[in-house]
Amino acid sequence: MAVIWQRRVNGHHYEVRSAGRSRRLYTDGIFHSQFNPRTVMSGAPWDLLTLPAFLRSAGVHRVLLLGLGGGAVARQLLHFFPQAEITGVDLDAVHLSVARRFFGLSRTGVRLVQADARKFVGDCRGARFDCVIDDLFGGQDGDPRRAVPFDHDWRGALTRLLVPGGVLVANFTDSESACAAAGFAGVPLLKLVATLPRYDNRVLAWGGDRDLEALRQQLRTWPEIRPYLDAARGYRLQGPRAAA
Repeated sequence: MAVIWQRRVNGHHYEVRSAGRSRRLYTDGIFHSQFNPRTVMSGAPWDLLTLPAFLRSAGVHRVLLLGLGGGAVARQLLHFFPQAEITGVDLDAVHLSVARRFFGLSRTGVRLVQADARKFVGDCRGARFDCVIDDLFGGQDGDPRRAVPFDHDWRGALTRLLVPGGVLVANFTDSESACAAAGFAGVPLLKLVATLPRYDNRVLAWGGDRDLEALRQQLRTWPEIRPYLDAARGYRLQGPRAAA
């Protein structure tokens, strides 16, 4: 794997590495994003953030992605939903620059915003979103930590940005925090817990109108996704009890 770009800004070290056509973004040693236009899905945690969009049978047309990183999830969503309008929010201006330069997000239908996610969500007005994805992480020395606690108030604020039947997605790096998030009341019921055997991440999803079996059937229609559903080390899609 070759380092094709690196920079130190305000005490943070950024690298973009290549392996064939694959591009990876690292910030302070934390692996933020990977995308290869030839394979689209990679069997990595950001895949799990994309899959819940299929819980909505009407598809997703407006998506809010909080914590853009290099933009791998945005690229995946645009592959499956090419007409979608995506708003990607990141506090780090370097991430936004990398997303445009190395991950192909300088295109119509993608709006990249440098902002604190809490302020953006609090100030957000106008048309609601079909899907809101919370992937807000920071940290150093390869140890990712949530940048915004996923408490009752935060989940409620995100839910208010959704259209009826919209899908809320959130990433967690351990089962304890995922289990705590699954228990909040007053917003749509937890629908999906997505995991990968090689990773500790648990991605939770609320909302949508497809049940788990209908979701699996829909995902199998996509040749880019099907191999990871059938593989022993591929995606595990389970119901609410799996969050415990």
